[in-house]
Amino acid sequence: MKKENNLIIFTDGGARGNPGPAAVGVVIKDSQDGKIIGFGQTIGEATNNVAEYQAVVSALIWLEENPKILVEIKTVDFFLDSTLVVNQLNGKFKIKDHKLKNLIIKVKDLEKKFPVTFFYHFIPRTKNYQADALVNEALDKQN
Repeated sequence: MKKENNLIIFTDGGARGNPGPAAVGVVIKDSQDGKIIGFGQTIGEATNNVAEYQAVVSALIWLEENPKILVEIKTVDFFLDSTLVVNQLNGKFKIKDHKLKNLIIKVKDLEKKFPVTFFYHFIPRTKNYQADALVNEALDKQN
C-alpha cells in the first residue's frame, strides 16, 4: 500500500527590534523525497507576529506559483514556532490586531485556491532551525 504523499512546510518570521527590520524563512519538503526548496527574504519593517504570518503567506504564494508541486498532494502541514499564530490560524485564539486580521484573511483566501487540506502545528524553536536560519541569513544580507 502506497503511503500518502503530503507537503511539510516549516515557516519562521522574525524582526530585529519589535518592530524592526524583518524577514521570513520557508522550507518546503515532500514527505516522500525530502527538501524541495528553502528561501528567506526581507519584508521591510514589521513586528515578529506580522513576520510569522508573512512567512505563511510567502509559502502559499510560492505554492501558487508552482502548482505542479501539488499534484497527488492531499494535505499540507505547516510547522511554526509561534503559538499565537498557530492558534489563530486554527481558530483557537481571537485576533484583535488589525494587521494580523488582514494577514489571516490573506492566508485563508490563498488556501481556497488549492485542492488540499491545510494543517498548522506548533513546534519548538529548536525544531524550526532551518527556517529560522533563513530568516537570520536574509536579515544579515540586508545589513
